Amino acid sequence: MDILKNCFKNVFRKKLRSGLTILGIAIGVFSVVIITAIGDIGQFAISVELDSLGMDGISVTTSTKNEEAKLNSSDLETLINDTSYIESATPIIAQMVTARMKGLDCDVVSFGVDQNASQAISLDLLCGRLISKSDIDSCAKVCVIDESYAQEIYNRTNIVGKKVSLLLGERFEQFEIIGVVASGGNILQGLMGDVVPTFFYVPYSTVQNVGQKQYFDQIAVRLKSDANTQDATERISRLLSDVYRPKSTIRVENLSTQKQTLSDIFGIVSTILTSIGAISLLVAGISIMTVMLVSVSERTREIGIKKSIGAGKFDILLEFMLEALIISLIGAIIGAVVSLSCLYVACILLKISFAVNTASLIFCILFSLLMGVVFGIYPAYTASKLKPVDALRCE
Repeated sequence: MDILKNCFKNVFRKKLRSGLTILGIAIGVFSVVIITAIGDIGQFAISVELDSLGMDGISVTTSTKNEEAKLNSSDLETLINDTSYIESATPIIAQMVTARMKGLDCDVVSFGVDQNASQAISLDLLCGRLISKSDIDSCAKVCVIDESYAQEIYNRTNIVGKKVSLLLGERFEQFEIIGVVASGGNILQGLMGDVVPTFFYVPYSTVQNVGQKQYFDQIAVRLKSDANTQDATERISRLLSDVYRPKSTIRVENLSTQKQTLSDIFGIVSTILTSIGAISLLVAGISIMTVMLVSVSERTREIGIKKSIGAGKFDILLEFMLEALIISLIGAIIGAVVSLSCLYVACILLKISFAVNTASLIFCILFSLLMGVVFGIYPAYTASKLKPVDALRCE
């Protein structure tokens, strides 16, 4: 207890010097925790957003320019009726169109889908309803829009019942808004508004009727939970191949694999940035060594007195080691608290779920303490090796 009391007393004997050293440790921990947390939160958020864009299923397309070999309603029925691997299949006709509302023109991506769209794309319905089978059968001129578009035009979410004109084919057609959804990459739209567009969802039969586009750009397939992806991919290719469409022209892509690749890339970038942030911890560790060496030179006579009245080498070594650990611990705690507070506020402002990698946080604190031990051991050893007579002679 005497050694511990002396440690706290000596740490704050030179308040400015100790404060700057603690600040260095705090900044190092802050940078590492912030970068690691941003990587984890960003990776999770983008994974969720990619899922909302239909990136967790299988995409079926054709690589031929022959319209007779394009995907059609017959192919859709074939996939729907095959229940061995497939849980659901949704046709998608995607095209960039112009939406006109209140005299404002906006480029949007129109998705021609069916009543099962919510099984292929995560559609979080906020107002109204989604596209129904009756809309498909009657080729109804209705649409479901992104919340971002409603906010941009009317500064509110609920604009169900309003009319919007879409340029399908060669002329504008008026559509009634029947629903507003919060899906479609809201976070991605906020971060990359010029890259990720606004999405509209309309009955695919209406697109075929008005836009005169009879084939599908792709069919989004969701497999059963126990289905083998490789076997299902091979079966889909066999089912859709015929004399007009060779098997080699059918592309069955596992979007989950692509999503995992993106996540891996994001993880590598995060690791590199974390490593760069850890350099600041090493710099702070060197400052601990500098401070402790100065402290040893300033307290040489004190060390001699302690040794002359019975303090052993281990006592002196332990005292200086604890001082280095206390400096590291205080800096690590301050850095962790400040970084977590900043992350919490940022998550609230960006409307992102707050999550902390506890293992990473604990590792960062322990690494800081290790830096304190590593860079404090030489000054402590130097102090413990001083001879009492030489130390007392020092002025």
